Amino acid sequence: MSDAKYRFLAGVLCLGGTLIGCKEKPAAQLAPTASALQAAEAAPSAARFSVDSASSKVTFLMDSPLEKIDGDASGGLSGDLFVDLADLSKSTALVKVDLQKLVLYQQKRGDEKTAYGERKKSDLQNEHARNWLQIVARDGDVTAEQAEANRWAEFKIDKLEAVSLPNVAAASGNERKLSATATGEFRLHGRKQAKSAKLEIVVTYQGDKAQSLHVKTTEPLNVGLEEFEVNPRDGAGKFVKTLTEALSDSLKGKVAQQAPIVLDFTATAK
Repeated sequence: MSDAKYRFLAGVLCLGGTLIGCKEKPAAQLAPTASALQAAEAAPSAARFSVDSASSKVTFLMDSPLEKIDGDASGGLSGDLFVDLADLSKSTALVKVDLQKLVLYQQKRGDEKTAYGERKKSDLQNEHARNWLQIVARDGDVTAEQAEANRWAEFKIDKLEAVSLPNVAAASGNERKLSATATGEFRLHGRKQAKSAKLEIVVTYQGDKAQSLHVKTTEPLNVGLEEFEVNPRDGAGKFVKTLTEALSDSLKGKVAQQAPIVLDFTATAK
């Protein structure tokens, strides 16, 4: 076969998607769409604890070769935990983060051999984040109702697993520390995905009454942005390209695909 004929045949096969290596890298699988999550039914013996929003901390760090972008939504967490102190595995919760409180900071460097520069708040990065998350109403693109729904990232906990101290009520001491894995669903940008998070929990007692819980993640909750359709958008909120496309072009080396989220909060008995 001549070179010309081979090139022509290869082009035909590639257009048909049958030649190995011709296909573009497929986009990330989108998580299913979902409306606001509803708390799982609480066990009859569960006690209710409410998140102290003011002292809550929600952070993430997206580490890429040329830029580090970290987010801070401290004071933005709210919700309730329904905790069975005699059998923690039966505990449930629904917490949510107000993304309007999210502030982004940035560190840059020219190449991978130089040190990162000073950590600074970037107004442009914050504008981009609000457009990508679609938490600002835009005529013809995002309604006020959609913006309000997108404003909240939610984590619904259906149960606790691998609990190191299942019966906290039977233990002793003013502070009772344990580890556990929370499993459930995470919702962001109108989509949800099954997630789990490793937690450290400290239950504070006064006498025989539990007063509060201090909860923090011991491993970040990893969220893939493209799975939740968080993609680049312009100043008017219009879709530009997928994150995968942007990372191979204009955002190469500047943005990570995963946002590892860290939670740290106290919930008090009600």
